[in-house]
Amino acid sequence: MIVTHKIQDIAFHDNFIQLMIDGKQLKISLDKVSAKLKSADDFQRNFFKISPSGYGIHWPLIDEDLSVDALLKMAE
Repeated sequence: MIVTHKIQDIAFHDNFIQLMIDGKQLKISLDKVSAKLKSADDFQRNFFKISPSGYGIHWPLIDEDLSVDALLKMAE
């Protein structure tokens, strides 16, 4: 069974990604998350698509995909 999530916000500040997922605020270093996102410019970082189920996030301009479950585990 695929767990669905509600992604309310995604933002980038300095070298971190900040997310609001299922009502929880997360802040994770891009060093832990993705080398592609770390080296991307602001436009590339802010052009993303959230899967309808909230299972993943896709950045088409840099061909990067992240699962929300993985991000939640990184934030623990």
